[in-house]
Amino acid sequence: MQPVDAERRLQTWLAEATGRKDVMLGPLLTGGNSNVTRLIETREGRLVLRHPPVNVISDKAAAGIEREYRVISALAGRAPVPTAVAWCSDTAVIGQPFAVTEFVEGVALTEHLPTGWADTDETVNQLGLTMVEGLARVHAVDWQDVLPADFARPEGFVQRQIQRWLKVRAADCVRDLPLLEEIGAWLLANQTAPGRVSVIHCDFHLDNCLVAPDRPELRVILDWEMATLGDPLIDLGLCLFFWRRDAAAERGFPFVQGLTNRPGALPARALAEHWSAATGFNHDHIDYYIVFAAWRLAAIVEGAWVLHARGKEDSAYARGLERDVPALLNEAAAILEKGKVR
Repeated sequence: MQPVDAERRLQTWLAEATGRKDVMLGPLLTGGNSNVTRLIETREGRLVLRHPPVNVISDKAAAGIEREYRVISALAGRAPVPTAVAWCSDTAVIGQPFAVTEFVEGVALTEHLPTGWADTDETVNQLGLTMVEGLARVHAVDWQDVLPADFARPEGFVQRQIQRWLKVRAADCVRDLPLLEEIGAWLLANQTAPGRVSVIHCDFHLDNCLVAPDRPELRVILDWEMATLGDPLIDLGLCLFFWRRDAAAERGFPFVQGLTNRPGALPARALAEHWSAATGFNHDHIDYYIVFAAWRLAAIVEGAWVLHARGKEDSAYARGLERDVPALLNEAAAILEKGKVR
C-alpha cells in the first residue's frame, strides 16, 4: 500500500467522518512504544492519529487501540484524557484500524525538566501532586456509569496476573531469575482483600502524561491501550515505585520518571496520602501494590529479552533488559525487606 494512496484515503475518510478539511499527515510524535502516534494537520486544527505499528496486523494490536478509544470516550469530561474524535475499523483506509483524537499542547517528561523551568524540588513536587490528582479523577469515576458490564473482569485481576506471568516466564525462559519466582510466590501468599474497582490505566507514570509547556500542571494522561478494571492501587503503586527511587540502587529503567529521583522530592507516602485525600479511598496496602507493580513490569518485559536472546529482536531497549529486569526485581525485593513505602 503506497503512502500517498493511504494519505488520500485518510483525507477522504476524515472529511466524511468529521467534516475536517485540508487534512495532511504530519510527523510522528514521540512517546508510546507499542503504537504509532502521528500528527494530523487540518484547517480546523490539529488532530492525533493512533494505530498499531506498520506491518503488524493482528486482532491483539487492533484491540489495544480500540480499547484505548473506548476508555477515553467513556472518561471524557470526567478525567484528563484526550478528546476522542473518530474510530475506524476499516483496514482498507490506511492498512490498520486507527483512532483519531484532538491534539493537546503539552510536553512529556522523563529525566529532565523543560528548559526555562525552575529546576527546584518545588517544581518536581508539584508535578507529583498534579500527577496523582489527575489519576484520582480517573479512579473516582464510577465505571458502571460509563462502560458496559462486559468491558473487563475485575474480580481476581491481581491473582490472574501473577499466575499468568509466572506460567509464561516458566514456559519461556532463557536465564535464571530466582527472584521472579520468589516474589511471585510472596505476592500470591499475601494478597490483600478485594478493594474498590475502578478504571485503571495499567501503565501509569509521569512519562505517560502530558503537562503544560510552561508550568507543572497535568493536561492529559496518554496511552490507554492496556486499560482495564481493577483496584486503583495498581496504578498508584506503579507511579510510586518510580518516584524518588533509592539512590544507592541499580535502577531498572532508570529514565522512567527519572527527574523525580532527587533527595528533596516528597516521600512516596505523601503522594499516596494526597491521592487518598482526592479520592476518599484508603491506600492501606500500597506497599503490596508497589512490589506487585515492579514485579509485574519485570515479568512482562522479560519477554523482549527472551526474543533478543534467541536472535529475534535487536534494539537498544531489548539489549538493556539484560540488566533492567534483574534490577527491577532487586528493587522489589529491597522494598519487601524494608516493609514500608519510601
